[in-house]
Formats: sequence, C-alpha cells, structure tokens
Amino acid sequence: MEYIGIDIGSTAAKVWAFGDKQVQFVQPTGWSSVETSRDIKKRLLSEGIDIEDDDVRVVATGYGRVAVDFADFVITEITCHGRGARELAGDDVGVIDVGGQDTKVILVERGMVKDFQMNDKCSAGTGKFLEVMANRLAVDMPSLFELAKIGEKISISSLCTVFAESEIISYIGEGRPREDIAAGVVDSVANKVVGLTGRIDFPETVILTGGLSHVPYFADVLSEKLDRHVINHRHGQYAGAIGAACLAKEKKKR
Repeated sequence: MEYIGIDIGSTAAKVWAFGDKQVQFVQPTGWSSVETSRDIKKRLLSEGIDIEDDDVRVVATGYGRVAVDFADFVITEITCHGRGARELAGDDVGVIDVGGQDTKVILVERGMVKDFQMNDKCSAGTGKFLEVMANRLAVDMPSLFELAKIGEKISISSLCTVFAESEIISYIGEGRPREDIAAGVVDSVANKVVGLTGRIDFPETVILTGGLSHVPYFADVLSEKLDRHVINHRHGQYAGAIGAACLAKEKKKR
C-alpha cells in the first residue's frame, strides 16, 4: 500500500508519501492549484507511484485541496496539521503554522485537536506580510531574519499590511538602520501570532510548522513571548502533508 498526503498551500505544495515507497517533495504552488495538482500527479508517477492504482490512497488538504481531483478524501488543514504535529512532536502539543495567506494556532491533546484559532481575514501576521516587507527592504526572506537577529526592534503598530508598509517607508526615509526595521517586522508578526493564542492554553511544547518551521530565530522569538518551548523540526514544513498521509492510512478507501 501507498499512503499519500498532499498539502497545497497558497505559496508551496508539499507531498508526503509512505508505504512501499518513501517520497517527499516541495514545489511552488504557482498561479493555479489545478495545474499544481497535475504536476504532482506526474511527479509521483515518475517516482513509481501511480495514483490510479487500487493500492494507493490520497488525502488532500490546504488552500488548494479541492483542486486535487484524484484525492480519495479532502480534509481541512486544521485536522491535518494537528495529526501531523502529533506524529512529529507527540500527543500533547501546541501548533503554530504561519502560512502564506493565513496563520493557524492549534491545540492537540491526547492526539486529538481540542481547540484552534485562525487568522484568515488579513495578511498581517502571515508569510505574505513578511514577503511584502522583505521586498520593501530589498532583501530575501532568509536575509530578513538574519538582519532581525542583529537589530534593535522598532515599533510597527499598524494592524494592516498596507499601513504597516507605510510605516516602514517612513522609517526608511528617516534613515533608520535596516536591521532595526527587520527586527520590528519580525516582532510585529510574532505579536500577531501570540495574539491568536489568547484563549488557548498551550502545553509546554509547541511546534512551529509551515514555511517558517526552518527558522530557529523565529521559534526563539515566539518561545520568549509565549513562555513555552517552541521547537523547529526538520520535517515541520511537511506537517500538513504528513497528517494527510497518516489519515489516508487510517481511513478506508472509497
């Protein structure tokens, strides 16, 4: 048997397959989730996995999950990220997923999702916010965090991406150091993430998933603000896809 989880986010698509074969890969989502799902199907076939085979089960999740027309099941991001986090960090864990278009915080207790909060109304506090601000500072994302590490954070008070960008333009005009602005940007995103956790009592261990899961500095900033141990995991970006693949194994094929 082959169990496949496909997590199509707004920025990147993640695929996790296990069973007879072990396959994992990430690719840009691009402009069309439909085209992305077709590319994934071709890539899996090139890896020796034919999704038309009766011994293959597929679960799709994420922003573009409905575009995966060959999926046996389509399951929400909350459920899949919670299941994936359980696989990576244990039965009792908090989950922070900063995605391209939304941010999710999830509480997993005894292996089940107990509570969650999601910011899907505004790009402030998401990966898109960081991308916009990095472009304004003429750096890439890794460089933004490297600068933030050595900067003295300055306040970015606006709750809207457009107004926050105006604040940054003003700081640039004043000649403020780029590293200080970068530190302010990262701190602003961290504050918005922490704000989502208001009514969720996280356990001692929290895992950072999604696109920022490979940034130790961001995990450290969140750890300090939450007074919890926020961990990076080498497979953190795949959490949604891992959860989807596990659920593919646990469900009966239609």
